[in-house]
Amino acid sequence: MPCPICRKPVAASYRPFCSKRCADVDLARWLNGAYAIPAVEEDDPDAEDAQLFAPRDAPS
Repeated sequence: MPCPICRKPVAASYRPFCSKRCADVDLARWLNGAYAIPAVEEDDPDAEDAQLFAPRDAPS
């Protein structure tokens, strides 16, 4: 498997990268937030819970 950063052959001492430079590039991407899992946030989950557990008016 080639280096995920530059596609050169992998060096055993820096596996899965080919060099310290590529390992550092990957680390910088993680720290800067370049690798992120997209998420869909709900509007306000606490408000929905409050509606579920709110007392209802007695039927007349």
